[in-house]
Amino acid sequence: MAEKVLVTGGAGYIGSHTVLELLEAGYSPVVIDNFHNAIRGGGSMPESLQRVQELTGRSLEFEEMDILDQAALERLFKKHSFTAVIHFAGLKAVGESVQKPLDYYRVNLTGTIQLLEIMRAHRVKSLVFSSSATVYGNPQYLPLDEAHPTGGCTNPYGKSKFFIEEMIRDLCQADKTWNAVLLRYFNPTGAHASGRIGEDPQGIPNNLMPYVSQVAIGRREALNVFGNDYDTEDGTGVRDYIHVVDLAKGHIAALRKLKEQCGCRIYNLGTGTGYSVLQMVHAMEKASGRKVRIYGAGRSRIPQASARRSDTLSYHKPENRNNCLLASIWQERRGLGACPTSNPSRPVQPTGMRPRAPRIRRQGSLTLRLCRVWEHRAHQDHQEASGGGGTLRRQHPAPRH
Repeated sequence: MAEKVLVTGGAGYIGSHTVLELLEAGYSPVVIDNFHNAIRGGGSMPESLQRVQELTGRSLEFEEMDILDQAALERLFKKHSFTAVIHFAGLKAVGESVQKPLDYYRVNLTGTIQLLEIMRAHRVKSLVFSSSATVYGNPQYLPLDEAHPTGGCTNPYGKSKFFIEEMIRDLCQADKTWNAVLLRYFNPTGAHASGRIGEDPQGIPNNLMPYVSQVAIGRREALNVFGNDYDTEDGTGVRDYIHVVDLAKGHIAALRKLKEQCGCRIYNLGTGTGYSVLQMVHAMEKASGRKVRIYGAGRSRIPQASARRSDTLSYHKPENRNNCLLASIWQERRGLGACPTSNPSRPVQPTGMRPRAPRIRRQGSLTLRLCRVWEHRAHQDHQEASGGGGTLRRQHPAPRH
């Protein structure tokens, strides 16, 4: 019988990609979500998870539920026999956390405490936690490895992730029957190769590439670049971008690690390779053939991962194929990521984008793929469309030297 895994917050961007990988790996996921970062589909199922079922040909269980609803969580654990929990649920916008610190501490901390208590009561003591590289605070050295000091967080979101990590570490230390893997994400981007699920924030994007995509299609006027005097090739901040599919596969590797009775283990999920803001913007301009207007602003220091330790996670680390990533983001934004067999009456993306051209072969250089995309688009007027992120297969990061 397939192992049953609870996925909290599993209808969002990273969660939906992870649920898809769980199904393809033979797990039986049970997903809970309160639709804070998800879009409703037909019936009670989120649109993203409906598409996951269509893509995999497998079914999953979903319940609309808030992580703060202790009674509902208790009923859920009585109903199912879980072997592990993957915990995504929580608030995640850095800027918003500064404006609403109590909301972030209440949802992220209280929700996690309730979840851990119910897990303990039902003897489910295997956990994969969705953490963040923000726990490192301002970097003391680069690239960041898991031994870098933590806790110097500058915002409530990062602090909440740090506090949760400390709670889980203390729990595993006090009770040796607990096993947990804490995954520190760097900058997820991209989308599933089908183009059916991806990232398209409903409000103002908090991440670079969704914002750049929206500027490219004319939904937003310009991109504010925070800092142009860094000690980098072009003066803009450098980030470590990991493709969301590779990130999702990291969670499958983490579940395997739990079976080794690993105690509490911590892993960076990044590539070990950084790209500057302007490099990402220019690649998008090449992919789209359109200029992305940029405004300068204040600066912030951005970390870059050392992903060496993920070797011990039995996880093939990603290779940042940046050009392919960006071309496919644009492809999906313009409506070119449709599955040939999809129903044309249904939107390709959860926010309503429809296909306008045949699917493009996802290979080759950025320039070649750009030409192929715009061969199909040369005769069409520019029209705003909403959709998810880009696509890429498994990647492998450069090791730290």
